[in-house]
Formats: sequence, C-alpha cells, structure tokens
Amino acid sequence: MTTPVAPLVRPGRVRGTGHEVLIPAPADLVYGLVADATRWPSLLGPSVHVEPLDFDGRTERLRMWALVGGRVHGWYSRRVLSPAAGRVDFRQESPTPAAGVVSGSWTVEPGPSALTRLTLALDVAADGGGVGTETARGAVDDFARAMLEDVRRAAVDRSATGGVSSPLSLSFEDSVRVNGPAELVLDFLYRVGDWPGVVPHVEAVRVVEDAPGVQRVSVDGSTPGGPRHTSESVRMCFPHAGRIVFKQTVPSPLLRSCRGEWSVVPDERGATVVVRHGAVLDERGVGRVLGEGAGPREARAHVRAVLGDAGVATMNLAKRHAESAVRMLGVRPLPSQGADRAR
Repeated sequence: MTTPVAPLVRPGRVRGTGHEVLIPAPADLVYGLVADATRWPSLLGPSVHVEPLDFDGRTERLRMWALVGGRVHGWYSRRVLSPAAGRVDFRQESPTPAAGVVSGSWTVEPGPSALTRLTLALDVAADGGGVGTETARGAVDDFARAMLEDVRRAAVDRSATGGVSSPLSLSFEDSVRVNGPAELVLDFLYRVGDWPGVVPHVEAVRVVEDAPGVQRVSVDGSTPGGPRHTSESVRMCFPHAGRIVFKQTVPSPLLRSCRGEWSVVPDERGATVVVRHGAVLDERGVGRVLGEGAGPREARAHVRAVLGDAGVATMNLAKRHAESAVRMLGVRPLPSQGADRAR
C-alpha cells in the first residue's frame, strides 16, 4: 500500500503531492526498475508504450503514453538520472488534457528493517491543460499510486528470483513471408474493427480512437478448447514505421500482462510480417484455467502455443489480403515461401 507524504508547494503551480511505499527488495534493484523506462509497459499497469528519443548517459528524452483517467494520453518527457543519489528527476515538455504539465522526482533510499523506501513526488501545473486543479491532481494521484504499487510488485517478484527474470515471464516471436505490398499487410492489421467473421478467434470488436493511431480495443473471442473471454488492449499505430505496438489492459484469465508488436518490413520482393509477444503469467489462474497439477512450465507452453497460433493465423490472413489484391490487379505474384515460425 502506498502512503501519502507531506504536500509540496511550488510557486505558481498547483500544490504538489507525494506518495511513498516500502519495498522488501534491494535499493539498486528498485532503482533499476525506475530508471529503465523502456521496460515500464511490461511491468507497470498504467504505462502503455515508451519510445526512447535521446540519451547522453545522464539526461534522456522520451515519448511516453499511458492510461490516465481511462484514456490514453501521450507526452514528451525529459529525465535526469542520478544513480549515486538514487534519484530520477523528470518534467513533461507540454501539457496533457488529463493533468496539464507534470514534473517531479523518484527517490530510492534505504528504509527500516532492510526495506527500501520509494518516493514519488509530483507537481502539477494545470495552466494550459484545460483542466481544473482538483481534477488534475486527482488524476495524477491515482496514476502515481498505481505506478508505485506496480514497481513494488515487480521488485518483489524480481527479488524472489535473485534479480533475474521470473519463470512466469516469457517472450517469443513469429513471422510470415508475404509476396505482396507491405502497405496492404499493415492496412489489414490496422483495421482491427473488421476482424470479426474474418479472424477465427475474434467474435466481436469495439474500437475507440483517443487520437489518430491510438486505439482502445475490446475483443470478444475464444481459443481452441478454451473459454470465451473479453480482452481489452491499447494499440499504438506507427504506419510510416510499419509498426503497431499493443498492450492488453485487461488480459486473458491466464495472464497478468501481455504486450507486443506487429512489424511489417518491406523489401524488393514483398514484405516480412513479424509479431512479438511478451507475457507474464498470473500464477493464481494457472490451475483455474489448465486444471489442478498444472504449473508454470505447462502454462508457458500453453500460452506460447495459443498466442503463437493466433498470431500466425492473423498474419496469414494479412498475407492473403495483400496477395489477393496483387492478383486482382493482374500482377503475377512471386512464388510463395509459406509461413515461418521463429521459435
């Protein structure tokens, strides 16, 4: 549980807030989780995607997206890393509709009884953000509490395995060769609202775009031999780079988290489409979904097979979409090279 600390006051700004949590994990491990923002989408619930832009060894500039107040918001952030002091200072470069401009610091320091104290101090400047003071502060406080709790949980999990990745985590990729235009492959992957009735494991889809290329997607579906379920995800679409990054915000019953990326790489003969997955198992759901006696090993194999099969099936449909368009235009396609699965 996070604990509020004394309010902070900055001239010309909304009264700041601070929260702290005590974590039964080494300080250097906690600091590493805070300092490496590119890993946040895999570890922290509100974080959706982080794109590193510049880094000189101490100061970095990031493009970040997160769920704040039920919507996806994006901003540019500058951070100064001070590992010797156990501190990371940050400031947004522009306001967001949810909270205006946010600045603050993460501080990692030894706590009582071999615990580590993690403090997140925040200032919110609502000017220019189009929101009121209390609305801004409430949204940011909720975000801060969720981030601190997720850092605590990630640090405890990592500490329990000696600082290495948990056996509940897995990552993998699959690829398919397409003898057609990369643009048509990406078009199929982007139009997720058209998947019901086309993609076998998808029964219904609801799509909301918070901004162009930023999709919140709810999917009703099922897997072979598995229960019907609804998953919710955020998709960040970068068409000029041939990428769609996704993160499940309400994952399937067996998973604590799941994120990944579709990428389409063109060449002179067509394109290669790749899907990458990174997932963390929900240990409590293993027995419930796979039956008594199942453990992480069986769950990892099951998730690998299910996500892999669904991803390859979707890529093969994108392949058919692109190659069919080539045939309709009267262009003779190159000999098919089939589908590759990168284990």
